[in-house]
Amino acid sequence: MGTWTAGILERMDQDGLSDFLRRRRAALQPADVGLTPGARRRTPGLRREEVAALAHMSTDFYARLEQGRGSRPSAETAAALARALRLAPVEREHLFALAGHTPPPRTFHADEASPGLLRVLAQVASPAAIVSDLGVTLAQNPLGVALTGDQTRHTGLRRSLAYRWFVDPDTRRLHPEEDHPRHSRDHVASLRAVHARAPDEPAARDLVDSLRRESAEFSELWDRHEVKDRSTAMKRFVHPSSGCSRSTARC
Repeated sequence: MGTWTAGILERMDQDGLSDFLRRRRAALQPADVGLTPGARRRTPGLRREEVAALAHMSTDFYARLEQGRGSRPSAETAAALARALRLAPVEREHLFALAGHTPPPRTFHADEASPGLLRVLAQVASPAAIVSDLGVTLAQNPLGVALTGDQTRHTGLRRSLAYRWFVDPDTRRLHPEEDHPRHSRDHVASLRAVHARAPDEPAARDLVDSLRRESAEFSELWDRHEVKDRSTAMKRFVHPSSGCSRSTARC
């Protein structure tokens, strides 16, 4: 959803990048990235080879960056390091600047979960997921997959839960039937709020236009012009194997 072309700043701050990478690596614990500590770990934080593996690069290349003698990392490499180190948005922007690149703009939706949110997700001990403003599930923890199935497998418009809710009856089977009208209204009202913030944004516009064509229910609810913040919603789930209802907060 959306494209971005990297821009180059004046130069890379090699010493600053080296220091920032070392400190962020030291601040992370193995559990923060889904790794087990191991009995022989002697130093705090992650090992260099662990960060390199998480960023899908060689340990030698990453070590050179930390030692202040590596070549300028590409924008794609900077993004991979930000994910590996679970950086918050402001930290990600700082890393891009140190590497000599213009950071990608912040938008109201995303194609992938931010490293900071992934770090939080790894520590949640109940079913949880990271969902974009357009209802796209970006990541789930294992308990979340056990509760709702793998919601990240979809492509195209079907990536949005709001789209699947109105075009795929199977989507509604995870929730008690008496809750369906409320969920329908919530999906439309939250999508209305997102669309209003950026009516010309292609992903939001295409989603709304497609739903209005394909679902009479969506179209009728859209015309009510209700607006709602989805972060306050509560859901009950019907587990497919146990048949029991469960309640959870969406965050």
